[in-house]
Amino acid sequence: MQRILLTGATGFLGSHLVKALVKQNYQIIILKRPTSKLNRLKNVLNNIISYDVDAVEISRPFKEQGKINAIIHTATCYGRANESISEILAANVIFPLKLLEIATLFNTEIFFNTDTVLYKYLNAYALAKKHFLEWGKLATKMQKIRFINIKLEHMYGPGDNDSKFTTHIIKSCFANVPELKLTLGEQTRDFIYIDDVVSAYITLLQQSEYQPEWFQEYELGSGQSISIREFVETVHKITHSHTQLNFGALPYREGEIMHSQANITALQQLGWSGLITLTEGIEKTIQQDYF
Repeated sequence: MQRILLTGATGFLGSHLVKALVKQNYQIIILKRPTSKLNRLKNVLNNIISYDVDAVEISRPFKEQGKINAIIHTATCYGRANESISEILAANVIFPLKLLEIATLFNTEIFFNTDTVLYKYLNAYALAKKHFLEWGKLATKMQKIRFINIKLEHMYGPGDNDSKFTTHIIKSCFANVPELKLTLGEQTRDFIYIDDVVSAYITLLQQSEYQPEWFQEYELGSGQSISIREFVETVHKITHSHTQLNFGALPYREGEIMHSQANITALQQLGWSGLITLTEGIEKTIQQDYF
């Protein structure tokens, strides 16, 4: 049985990955904070091994659990809770770098890194993510561990955080709030449903032994891009909402990315393909979150 160590397990992506990997009969070890809420993992807590990173040395699971075959790193700090730059750096660079170093000492074979498509100078979060990627590339040059970088587009689905744009739009339209103030919505995004994200990670994990390169990078999205306006109007239509959509009420943020779309050719060559359309994904999210 393969052992997988996963960070960010109590978060949106991490929790979905844990549940899927448990079903695939992987032995799952998670690193979490003592204050992390476990509600997303309540149905699989008896099937996983948990360590509190603030209470034990980061090397402890490697010493106690035997060989860990792979690390899936999904933990992140976006800076949405007014964290300082040093806190963002600690979470997005120092912590995963320590984990990467320990993994090389204990002969872990592969490190899966969840990256962003954001331009590195857009904000502190994006810059920190790019800094860690450079350290990951350096580790592969020393041929100590294989590093797969996953550039994740705009994922969404049931149980996501209210601070996320997609959740905010769905929740607001479903609740028929009087008005949504928005930008013109001309910027395009590649929206991908959480189940398709998870299946891509599992495909990469299962195919990793057939990919001998030390560093590899994959773009993960639906492969299609639509405007923010179209996304909002689709949600508005599906929810039969009476909310007034005020496009143009807000300016674009400084450095706004106007087009983002994943090139999924490399993933498709591994046998992966997304199955959930945008309409299906929105309907599934509403059904699970509100009914």
